[in-house]
Amino acid sequence: MSTGYKLPLRNAEAEFIEKKSRFISYIAPVSTADDALAFLRSIREKHREAAHNVYAYRIKNGGISRHSDDGEPSGTAGLPLMDVFIKQDIYDFCCVATRYFGGVLLGAGGLVRAYSRCGVVALEASGIGEMREIALCSVTLPYPLYEQGKRFLETYTALIISEDFGVDVDLHFSLLAVELERFERGFTQLTSGTVALKVAGIKMSIV
Repeated sequence: MSTGYKLPLRNAEAEFIEKKSRFISYIAPVSTADDALAFLRSIREKHREAAHNVYAYRIKNGGISRHSDDGEPSGTAGLPLMDVFIKQDIYDFCCVATRYFGGVLLGAGGLVRAYSRCGVVALEASGIGEMREIALCSVTLPYPLYEQGKRFLETYTALIISEDFGVDVDLHFSLLAVELERFERGFTQLTSGTVALKVAGIKMSIV
């Protein structure tokens, strides 16, 4: 069973002024290098007149990690931007930091701080989610066990997808895969082994 990882929740942007230079930070959730490069191209197209379009992206699948200073002094832009995400263990993102030069040199230390801030404000604007393995489950409950069964689901991270009322009640729900074994033991005890838990499959989902 694979472990979860963190990633940005949504496309977002943020900006600030540092010694007359305008920094605009863009972020997008991506799952492949092609997605990341397509996002980078869209930002470059939007900001053709910018002095720099520094970027960093990191993809979980395949362990892909790339960054660029895009003309800024070596080590002062792409790496500080990437470090923000590495320190928080975040994957599946592309972050582009656009700079319009304001005429005042920031120096190496100032550039490092500014591009680090680009990563921080982008994440603040996007929010952080977690990609986890989710089990898709169902149970068929007799009506006398329906309320008990629902209350039991509420004690876990279970999310009810649908309820079908017929001769019995078919409950379809999702559950964190890491809780599946403990859930099944508890559910078997609750129903005295009369109701079987069915697992339709496992998928990755943001929680």
